[in-house]
Amino acid sequence: MRLFVALLPPDDVLAEIEEAVRGPRAKWPELRWVPEELWHVTLAFLGNVDEELLPGLQDRLERAAARHPVQQVAFAGAGAFPSAGRASVFWVGMRGAAEEERERPVLGRLARSIAAGAERAGAAPDRKRFHPHLTLARCRERTDLSRLVAAMESFAGRRWEATTVYLMRSHLGRSVWYEPIASWPLRGDLADRPAAGAD
Repeated sequence: MRLFVALLPPDDVLAEIEEAVRGPRAKWPELRWVPEELWHVTLAFLGNVDEELLPGLQDRLERAAARHPVQQVAFAGAGAFPSAGRASVFWVGMRGAAEEERERPVLGRLARSIAAGAERAGAAPDRKRFHPHLTLARCRERTDLSRLVAAMESFAGRRWEATTVYLMRSHLGRSVWYEPIASWPLRGDLADRPAAGAD
């Protein structure tokens, strides 16, 4: 099964993004815009995972989530991977309270802990540098999205609380949909233990 670990923003926060992107989306119909019901923030992409690993994986992810407190975050700005001039993915960015205070990014610690737990369970998480974002559109071929990024880079959404980590299954085919398999609250009640790289 194809799995990833994610945060699922509340509906009112997603509605803000939907409203902000409505105009730009109409001007860029050639992009493959991600449906709102698929919007999420990936903490770790696990790829194909054997079903027999699922019990151990769930246990590790639950322990990882328990080490981290509720996260105060907001969507803000926009960008593209790998660059605005030769883009394959267009996204809206994120910020957290710790980042505003010029501290270590809180979502980065959470993502590293989740990835480490998954790896110890036998999964093979994508170890690319974590960059918190919500994917809005994909390009069929590399495209200059500089104007689109500029149009959205001033976006600043309301702050919201990320309280829960979700293990999601991707169902691919003519229609793509995501199925939540399990979820765990962020509690921070193991905060006295090392968070990064812990299991």
